[in-house]
Amino acid sequence: MRRVLILAGPTASGKTKLAIALAQRYDAEIVNADSRQIYRDMPIGTAAPSSEQLRAVPHHLFGFLDPAERYSAARFATDAMEAIRAIHERDKRAVVVGGTGFYLRALIGGVTLAPHYDEALRERLTREATMHSAEFLHGWLMRRDPERAKHVHPGDRYRVVRALEVALAQPEGVARIESLPTLASEGIEWMLVALDVPGDVLDERIAQRTDRMLAVGFLEEAERIGVEAPAANAVGYSEALAYLRGWSTHDELRALLARATRRYARRQRTWFRGEAAAEWLSPDEVERAVREKLAWSAKRE
Repeated sequence: MRRVLILAGPTASGKTKLAIALAQRYDAEIVNADSRQIYRDMPIGTAAPSSEQLRAVPHHLFGFLDPAERYSAARFATDAMEAIRAIHERDKRAVVVGGTGFYLRALIGGVTLAPHYDEALRERLTREATMHSAEFLHGWLMRRDPERAKHVHPGDRYRVVRALEVALAQPEGVARIESLPTLASEGIEWMLVALDVPGDVLDERIAQRTDRMLAVGFLEEAERIGVEAPAANAVGYSEALAYLRGWSTHDELRALLARATRRYARRQRTWFRGEAAAEWLSPDEVERAVREKLAWSAKRE
């Protein structure tokens, strides 16, 4: 029973729908691994599960954090392991679902993390981030911790700064001993599945999602979250806020939102292509893999 399915892949690949179907069939509960679906009051822009989906099976780590709060991969690994242990204690199975690759790597135990942060260091790096470009900060990270830098997109300012925080918190050239709970440290078997959906299908789904977001109140959601909240760096929010300031037309906004989401999906695909343990499967192939490799059987069996 102590085997975990990790369902990953790019945005719009159908992770949520498939995870719920598998959870219902295999008596499982779902643990979120999306770094923006952890925030409450952002269901539209983050494509969070609907209230009906949340009621279908037990969900964990969805919509529990205020958008003004910061979160980290270290905190995620701790919270996710706590949820997984509780699920197993209830004699249920755990399905971890999300597209935040660094969170999943932290949960598996494939990266060194600092369990605590230095507030003074974080304030310093926050100031540095206002004075320098993301590419400059990434160059700093590359000099300090080349291995970590390889796994952070140079243009992703938030994650570059967080990676710098971890790198600068430890003596140069000295590895930090991992002290966080992970699947590896607790001896829990896992299978990482990345959903393999054709690019043209993803693009069409993203276009449809963009129209749906705009139709159901994404602009009002973005205005409510505001520009200062850490959660506001999720894909699409800066474009929405720019439109609300009059910096683009509605047609331009729609095009920018779709383009930003497509670029994010490509970055996710690139990340998971770099995960040696990831098994790329079409959605239709996942259930067979669950039965064969995790030895899960359906409830009725």
